[in-house]
Amino acid sequence: MLDVREHDEWAAGHVEGALHVPISDFAARVGEVTEAVADGRRAYVMCRVGGRSAQVTQYLVQQGIDAVNVEGGMQAWDAAGRPMVTDSGKDAYVL
Repeated sequence: MLDVREHDEWAAGHVEGALHVPISDFAARVGEVTEAVADGRRAYVMCRVGGRSAQVTQYLVQQGIDAVNVEGGMQAWDAAGRPMVTDSGKDAYVL
């Protein structure tokens, strides 16, 4: 799971084990993403509702990376009752 939301959104709540590379840092940190999927694993890309992650997904696919946009993003994840965590241990929510 690749989370491209900004730092404040990530801090509010995220998927445990996700790689956090904010879209604002993506160009500088794309190597972290390509390294994470170097073994051919699929990259599931997520933001709050799906717009930013769609842009990143399109870029990754153009680079030959197996990537899919998580439709509905963290809002859909939360609405489905899927687990979220925070680094601070506080209750997680979608910002």
